Amino acid sequence: MKKGGSSQRARRVRRPTASPRPTGSTVQAKVAKGRPEQARRAILAQWRGVDLEPLERAQTDAARPLKTVLPKVLAELGLEQRQTEAEVFKAWTHLVDPQVTAHARPTGLRRGTLFVAVDSSVWLAEIVGYRRREILERLQHSFGRELIQRISWRAS
Repeated sequence: MKKGGSSQRARRVRRPTASPRPTGSTVQAKVAKGRPEQARRAILAQWRGVDLEPLERAQTDAARPLKTVLPKVLAELGLEQRQTEAEVFKAWTHLVDPQVTAHARPTGLRRGTLFVAVDSSVWLAEIVGYRRREILERLQHSFGRELIQRISWRAS
């Protein structure tokens, strides 16, 4: 190491800055071309000593109205799908025979398939053998054939 100096120099971090200020001829050219808004910005940049237009534009471009952003966010979160699932789960006890609801409960709804867990293989055989079609028809009548196309029964 040298005396009085350091072996490592401090590194300057470059941050994005505004573009250099426009010259007087640039402003006159913009006014002559009939672009008063650009001329106004150029005059402000000349007066400030720095052109802040790119930074201002970046901030205004990033801001969007809530009414355009909210539907996309809700769709990405899948809240509509979850709400539909909750409605099917609530209606399950009212639409299906109480003996069946005591032993079977819906666990999910994906791509038109309602997944139902049954607590024993005996009840699974009973439901699939004798009551499957009746339960599917009741659910389709209440929620539509597009929402519930089939039921997948599983012993849990």
